[in-house]
Amino acid sequence: MNLEVDLLFFDTTSTYFERDEPDPEPVDEDGVARAAFRAYGHSKDHREDLPQVVVGLAVTRTGIPIRCWCWPGNQGDQPLIRQVKDELREWKLARVVWVADRGFQSAENRRYLQRAGGHYIIGEKLRGESKEAKLVLARQGRYHTVAGNLEIKEVRVDEGTMRDRFVVCRNPEQAERDRVIREQLVAQLEQEIADSDRLDAAERAKLAGGLQAKRALKRFVRRTPGGLLRIDRAAVKAEAHLDEKFLVRSSDPTLTGEDIALGYKQLLQGERARDMKTTLDLRPVHHRKEDRIRSHIQLCWLALLLIRIAENQTGETFAASCSACTRAPSGAALA
Repeated sequence: MNLEVDLLFFDTTSTYFERDEPDPEPVDEDGVARAAFRAYGHSKDHREDLPQVVVGLAVTRTGIPIRCWCWPGNQGDQPLIRQVKDELREWKLARVVWVADRGFQSAENRRYLQRAGGHYIIGEKLRGESKEAKLVLARQGRYHTVAGNLEIKEVRVDEGTMRDRFVVCRNPEQAERDRVIREQLVAQLEQEIADSDRLDAAERAKLAGGLQAKRALKRFVRRTPGGLLRIDRAAVKAEAHLDEKFLVRSSDPTLTGEDIALGYKQLLQGERARDMKTTLDLRPVHHRKEDRIRSHIQLCWLALLLIRIAENQTGETFAASCSACTRAPSGAALA
């Protein structure tokens, strides 16, 4: 199909099964147990209570899914992109820039993607202990608009052996939404800890544990030396500094800052693999055996491939075409 594969977007998702128990671990001929296929893992559908499998797609810049993978449900994301790079080596592709989100960020993955002259554009976590992210965010500089509501600021870091380029991206239209959500979270937290000073130590510890289990709230709560629960105003202020921003790093010296930012935004094409779950009814999967589950997912991938080809040829989305057909009289739809 004369595909351009100078940029390859890789992303994973998961799909769950309506069953109470995961598969038993199979044992090979040597008596060694291997991972069960339908297993509990980090669910991207927020259904950790159900066994699942992990699905990965490599997608071109025009949204064409060139290959599909399927792994056991407890497989973590980190090593997958290395396996994908190895398996696509057989295709003898020319220079490729891999684009992936923050879930695949690690020094090992970055080194691996640079083998044989490859490069990467990969998301960097703004929060956490990343020395690079803190250094980049502390740098001053002007933003400039590159497309629509996307503004960027490129920062070069040259420390030791690190030669990566970092691009700070922000969307001013997102800032107000981020502020409102943060204020709602702080108000909710204030309400939950309002009477906590009256609790005994054990009850207060139980409340603190419950708040720590809520990912959106835990970063805004702190405990005083006396064990009292308070709003962490410093954390709230630091969070406000990150409104509307995301950070991208790249190893490619030939790309412009705009290329890096827009390339990462195109990762949305890879994330459209979720259409397999919605438009193509990937779920529910009415199969039990591993080979049949894999076949079902491969058939959904082939359907997605045909949809993307049709969309690129017509300039219309499949969802919009389906909506037009359902609204039109039957004769018009057939015509």
